[in-house]
Amino acid sequence: MQITGAPSDPDLIRLPWDVPLEEWPVHHLVTLPRGISRHVVRFARLSGRVYAIKEISTRYAKREYRLLWDLARHDAPAVEPVAVVTGRTAADGSELDSALITRHLQFSLPYRAVLSGSVRPDTLTRLLDALAVLLVRLHLSGFYWGDCSLSNTLFRRDAGAFAAYLVDAETGDLHPAISEGQRAHDIDVAHVNIYGEMLDLEAGGLLHPTIDPLVFADQLVERYHRLWDELTEDEIIEEVDWHRVDQRVRRLNSLGFDVAEMMVRRKAGTSRLIVRPKVVDAGHHQRRLLRLTGLDVEENQARRLLNDLDAFRVSNGLRHEDEAIVAHRWLAEVFQAVVTAVPAALRRKLEPAQLFHEVLDHRWYMSEAAGKDVGLDAAVRSYVDNVLVYKPDEKAVIVTADPLSP
Repeated sequence: MQITGAPSDPDLIRLPWDVPLEEWPVHHLVTLPRGISRHVVRFARLSGRVYAIKEISTRYAKREYRLLWDLARHDAPAVEPVAVVTGRTAADGSELDSALITRHLQFSLPYRAVLSGSVRPDTLTRLLDALAVLLVRLHLSGFYWGDCSLSNTLFRRDAGAFAAYLVDAETGDLHPAISEGQRAHDIDVAHVNIYGEMLDLEAGGLLHPTIDPLVFADQLVERYHRLWDELTEDEIIEEVDWHRVDQRVRRLNSLGFDVAEMMVRRKAGTSRLIVRPKVVDAGHHQRRLLRLTGLDVEENQARRLLNDLDAFRVSNGLRHEDEAIVAHRWLAEVFQAVVTAVPAALRRKLEPAQLFHEVLDHRWYMSEAAGKDVGLDAAVRSYVDNVLVYKPDEKAVIVTADPLSP
């Protein structure tokens, strides 16, 4: 018997590898929800860690192990490979299938388990978005999945973020770049598989009656294509024009996605904007902004301010700087600078976060009209002179009449 990999727990070798996986003693195992699998899959707990173990032929175990490592090097959302166990034999000398060991993804559930019950409409939308993001990121990495399904996907809600992870790469293949034919076929397979699994849940009385299986599968494909088109659209600019950056972020926001990361690549005098999407839970932006800056604002305001903070990070070459340090600089150099640029007599008209938000909106419309970024200073001056002076004072106390008075 051989164990190939970098197992972090030496107790893995002491597991009963001479026994078929479906016959393992229960004291080695832990019960966790999982999807439907054509192979025997069990979860083992060792030293406080949980491992997923799949019994599979040697050829496919080694192949899937290598693919998972390749996906990890591409920073793709997939489970972490630990080891492959080959050369297994039973006590009677008969050969046993090999085993693929992966680290169980904490706080995760199969989509099948999540959808088997009461799911609110907004949660369902986030599940669709997370699965669309997973497929897009895999395809951008050159990975052809070949068997996207609810059971082959894990869903995790962690610190406000919604994310989907590939859990079964057995049918996949990694290329320098995925072809249009492979990508189209992968989406067709995903549509058929997911529609079929949703029908299965519906037939078993496990699906919420408001969820239509075909509509669910169709919406996934639609959101995938919209996100793919937005992310793969060429965005070559002679210079970094932050109005164009804001346009790109706004389009992603309108699709229901937030920007997890922005990057600008420069080559031969041009710059290319690259964005990475993510799906977040309600209140995520408020919590993040409060943690970074101490600003306690509404959710939409927080999203807008964080978008500007992230753009500030990229424009100043601070992608690798500590997030708290960047936030402190942005707060002093951008947010507070805008607020203090407004005459003191006019600051009572809006609370600071809303004021900053409206300045950013004003900058957007001015830049659209000019066809280029007009800059924050010009936007502040124009906003104060042409918009803010005509606004009512939000802090003014309105005294209502006493209903008992004549």
